[in-house]
Amino acid sequence: MRRKIAMVFNQTDLKNSNQSLEDFSFWLSKTPQERLAAVTFLVNRNLKTFQRMDKTISSQKIMK
Repeated sequence: MRRKIAMVFNQTDLKNSNQSLEDFSFWLSKTPQERLAAVTFLVNRNLKTFQRMDKTISSQKIMK
């Protein structure tokens, strides 16, 4: 029996790896619609049913 799917092997040196740069490049390669869909998916996964996202912004001014 012959394989129909090729095996892929990527070896990375974890000490010299820059995962954040690879992540940034990956998201830049996606369209804005795909990025928005990913953010919406993540937000919806973390909210409970019928819970709304808190969009208020608060800031405190330090008086001297």
